Amino acid sequence: MSHSSRKAVLTAIVSNALVTIIKFIAGSASGSASMINEAVHSLMDTLNQGFLFLGLRESEKPADGVYAFGHGQKKYLWNLWSAIGLFSIGAGLGLSHAWHSWEGLGTSHISETSSLFGFEVSSLWLNLSVLAIGFMLEGYSFLVAMKEFLRRMRNAGQSNPLAYLLQADDPTLVAIVLEDSAAMLGLTLAALGISLTAITGHAEYDIVFSALIACMLGGIAFYLGFVNMRFLADMRDPEAEQAFREVVKKHGEIERFHDLRSIIIDERHTILVAEIELREEALTLGLYEKIQQRTDEILDSSGLPKNEQEKLRGFASTRASVELIITRTEAIIDEIEAEVRKRIPRVSHITLEIEGIVQQDHSAIPAT
Repeated sequence: MSHSSRKAVLTAIVSNALVTIIKFIAGSASGSASMINEAVHSLMDTLNQGFLFLGLRESEKPADGVYAFGHGQKKYLWNLWSAIGLFSIGAGLGLSHAWHSWEGLGTSHISETSSLFGFEVSSLWLNLSVLAIGFMLEGYSFLVAMKEFLRRMRNAGQSNPLAYLLQADDPTLVAIVLEDSAAMLGLTLAALGISLTAITGHAEYDIVFSALIACMLGGIAFYLGFVNMRFLADMRDPEAEQAFREVVKKHGEIERFHDLRSIIIDERHTILVAEIELREEALTLGLYEKIQQRTDEILDSSGLPKNEQEKLRGFASTRASVELIITRTEAIIDEIEAEVRKRIPRVSHITLEIEGIVQQDHSAIPAT
């Protein structure tokens, strides 16, 4: 887990936990539907960011006998649980509370004063003060997350934050940024609902804005669920595949490739597989002389007398041919893998299968 991502998640957990407590105190004291929904919002954010932290921690475990490519995808699973919880619990409870508050409009009201630890205080100023404190705490968390988000955006060569939000390959960071953004917007909506209710005397404003907070929570949950589902559904890596095409096109010893595929394990690991056909001259150019040289080396290393060595020349020549072809083939594959990884470092595993050798046009070879 990177230090910056860890800091962003832990900062969000601490700030949201503190905000949750003071919102519940203010909402219970004043009876504000918006404040209660904001408290539920902050509680869900705290729990969900706890899920994100667990996902980050689990994803750092190395490969083992059960998880051959590491535990990276567990992060998306925990993030998906986070999104589901954010929608079903946060949005559901928020809408339910708003509905019950609407049904009870004729029999309930928001108190003008609230009793807080034995003191009578103005409900309006209590709620606005709590929202201001929440704005500062969650604003700090938002700045920490945005700093990391913008750093990664610049490293990716992007300049539009909204566009990068749709393209970012780390759904954990996207979740933190969106949840913190929603928290800031939710505080603004709650302040508007509470203020309009205090000014007009109509509790409908407080209830309507509390419902908007719940709907916003559900919308973000759907988006986060969609983002994480993409990574859990064996999504391909178009950038890695394009890099492979460009490398192969420039490689003079490869005629063509087939069945190129890729799978994104997580934002740091992509698996790439393909079949390639080699050009005949890539293996045969200068091969005869190399085989003769390697054959003599094999025979000399046997320690047998010269007359006995000649009896093994056929075997030694065959072995030399196999060794040289395998060595050259491996060198070509290594060259391709190194170039692809140089362009796209997240490509951690590359499997290339030699499908065949394309025969050279011998009619173009001058007779000797």
